Amino acid sequence: MWTAAIAADIAAHITEVTGQSFTVQGCRSVGGGSINQAYQIQDRHGQGLAPWGHRTYFLKLNQASQIAMFEAEALGLKEIADSHTIRVPRPLCWGTAADTAYIVLDWIDLGGGGADAWYRMGQNLAAMHRVTCDGPLGPVPDHCGFGWRQDNTIGATPQKNPWTPDWLTFYREQRLQYQFQLAQTRGGRFPRQGELLAALPDLLANHNPAPALVHGDLWSGNAAVSRSGEPVILDPAPYYGDREVDIAMTELFGGFPAAFYEGYNAAYPLDAGYSRRKILYNLYHILNHYNLFGGGYDSQANRMIEQLLR
Repeated sequence: MWTAAIAADIAAHITEVTGQSFTVQGCRSVGGGSINQAYQIQDRHGQGLAPWGHRTYFLKLNQASQIAMFEAEALGLKEIADSHTIRVPRPLCWGTAADTAYIVLDWIDLGGGGADAWYRMGQNLAAMHRVTCDGPLGPVPDHCGFGWRQDNTIGATPQKNPWTPDWLTFYREQRLQYQFQLAQTRGGRFPRQGELLAALPDLLANHNPAPALVHGDLWSGNAAVSRSGEPVILDPAPYYGDREVDIAMTELFGGFPAAFYEGYNAAYPLDAGYSRRKILYNLYHILNHYNLFGGGYDSQANRMIEQLLR
C-alpha cells in the first residue's frame, strides 16, 4: 500500500495545507491497531538539523473505499480538540492517493506515566464529559439530543448516530439492535436477545443521563501519557451519549490505573447503579468484537446477557 508515488502525493498535500515544503525522507511502521496501517513520517529540510529532520507526523493508511472513516475521524478529533478539555492528535489532512486512503495527524511522543498523570487523565475526561450536545463546533441541526452530526465507525464497523431525543431509544436502536443484526448475518446466535431489549426500560430505570461528548472507544490502547506527562486520548468514535459508556469501556480490557478513576470521581462522581449498567454498555463492544473478529465473543456476549437478565 505504501509506495513512492503515494508518499509524494501525501507530501504534496502536507505542503499545501502547511505552506511549507515537505518531503518524506524517513518512514517507519508503528503500531496502529488491527484496522489500519500506521507509520511515522519525517522530513529533513532546514540548515543544521539533526538527521531525522524537524517535522514528524503520524500517518494512517487504508483502502481508498475507507476514506469516509478517516473523514469522520478527523471531524471527531477536531470536536474533542475544540472542547479544550483533553489532548488528542490534531488532524492535518486526509484524502486518497491512487487506491489508498490516508489521514495525517500530529505526532505525539508517548511513553510517560505515573499516578499524577493518570489522575489528570480522569479529571480531563470528566471535563470533556461535561461538554453538552450543543457541541464545541456550534449548534446541532434541529435540536439537541443523543447522537452526532454524522455517522462514524467503531473499529471498522459503521456506527449510526442519528439525533435521538432519549437515551434508551438511541442505545436500543443505534447500538444494540444494530450490532445484533450484523451479528446474525455472521451466524451469531443470541437466544435471549429479545428479552434483553425488552428489559432495557428496567435496566435503565431512574437513569436520565445528559447528552455528553464521549470518546466512544476508550479502551486502554486508546489512552496514553505523553513523554512530557500530558494525558492523551486516541482513535475516538465520538458522539453525544451517556458518559458512563466511556468509563465502562475503560474497565473492559484490563482497566486503567486506579489514579484515573480517583481523578474522574473527584471531578464528576458516577451515578448510582453504574456497576450494573457497565455490563449493558460493554455488551455493545463485545458484540462489535464478534462482528469484527468472530471467535468466542458471541459466547461472551451471551454470558453478559444472562447476567443482565438475572
